[in-house]
Amino acid sequence: MIISRTGARKWVNRHETFTQNIEDLYDLADESTMDILADYNDVTAGIQQLMKQFIANGKRTRVLGGEWSWTKIAASDGILLNTKPLNLTFRISLNNVSPAYAKSPDDLYFAQCGVSIQELSTRLRRRKRSLKTSGASNGQTIAGALSTGTHGSAIDIGGVADYVVGLHLIVSPTRHIWLERRSYPVVSDAFVANLHAERVQDDALFNAALVSFGCFGFIHGVMIETVPLFLYESYRLSVPMDNTLYTLMESLSFANSFLPYGSERPYHFQVLVNQYDPNHKAYVTVMYKRDYEDNYIPPSMAVPGIGPGDDAPSFIGTISQALPAVVPILVNAVIGGSYKPYSKVFGTHAEMFSNTDLHGKVLSAAIGIPLSAVNQVRELLIDLNTHYGPFAGVLAFRFVKGTQATLGFTHFTTTCVVELDSVMSDETYRFYNKVWDELERQNIPHSFHWGKVLRLDHTRIRNMYGEEKIDDWIQARNTLMQDPESMRLFTNEVMVLWGLDEIRSTTPVTPVV
Repeated sequence: MIISRTGARKWVNRHETFTQNIEDLYDLADESTMDILADYNDVTAGIQQLMKQFIANGKRTRVLGGEWSWTKIAASDGILLNTKPLNLTFRISLNNVSPAYAKSPDDLYFAQCGVSIQELSTRLRRRKRSLKTSGASNGQTIAGALSTGTHGSAIDIGGVADYVVGLHLIVSPTRHIWLERRSYPVVSDAFVANLHAERVQDDALFNAALVSFGCFGFIHGVMIETVPLFLYESYRLSVPMDNTLYTLMESLSFANSFLPYGSERPYHFQVLVNQYDPNHKAYVTVMYKRDYEDNYIPPSMAVPGIGPGDDAPSFIGTISQALPAVVPILVNAVIGGSYKPYSKVFGTHAEMFSNTDLHGKVLSAAIGIPLSAVNQVRELLIDLNTHYGPFAGVLAFRFVKGTQATLGFTHFTTTCVVELDSVMSDETYRFYNKVWDELERQNIPHSFHWGKVLRLDHTRIRNMYGEEKIDDWIQARNTLMQDPESMRLFTNEVMVLWGLDEIRSTTPVTPVV
């Protein structure tokens, strides 16, 4: 493994919401021996050697992905490991698949931790395959997107974690494991042997490790399930903000709907609300899944860097901090210039969700709520804006199937993710805090996107997920990692604040032979 010590003493995340003092930042890269399995295994050995050195010297470490998170979830005052150059991918052969696997080798794809979502989509396209879903921005690495619960708005699919079926975890200087569900075996003994790993099959441990914020050791490899390449048929509609829309948002019942294909259930559905729209209209983005064919016209970028599937952070940062009286004017101007209706646009998943850029300094918070609370929360936000605004941004409502990940924030049966995207300012932070306060005052079940602006502590996280889930997650971390020194190595200040750093005496997990 190639290790480049940069000597950096400070690290700033991509959205520039904080500066972290660090001891160093290492850029990690694969060797290029033309034997990619040997290169991959060399990284495993290299990471274990680094872990051994860090523990001996009393250091702490965290693994960096695409650096997209607004929070300090990936931050540490120790040594940061940049994994973006660790971007190998592997096709899976029949010899590598468990006889009990329910699908075919073509459905599987193995990615090293630093592969970006965009890179995955590009490589899968060459194989006539596709990701099932992703976030709107695709500069995240697969391990980073997985670990923070990144989602799209595919209403019957879930988020990134929900198509991950296997994990290669380096849990200590002497152990690394292949982890998958016992109820859903995926890989063969030959595959595990090629990685020189220890096989662990356990549903509860796997579900806990899916969304683990980099706390379960070093995620080296991720096995995903893909689907045959397909097209979206996409529309963005300007529709009245009325009971017809509000009923659809709270039911996702599309029978005889006003959408382009009436009762056909879309693959992707989201609503963007501009509270200052003079015509009192919202934007509905709807995408239908279609069989792939070559004779289509790919989507054009109407605004540089802004595509049909982009979310509000891709353009809302162009609003500068302004006097309250002109906020509605500025928001309307930006929405009118950047977020235009369109009709019958076709494209692959990678073409529809192609953004990897930032446009100005933005803040983004995302709240997971049950479908039944959608309009209660919508009214709450509008009321707060009336009394404590103006909020210099927009409200977006995205919908996903609930996740199996123990601490996945989209854990409601159908989760509506309410996104509050705005300019970076003290006023935005104040508005967010008013929202958090009111959600708690009205006792509305909710959760926070782990990688976006949030307010959490030991008590709040337990109120959101329940004592049992928190206990299960902590127990799973202890069971998988086993070594207290390795657990301390991957502990940061956020984990301590949230009360997730507990080290327990555990019985070692029994490997599957």
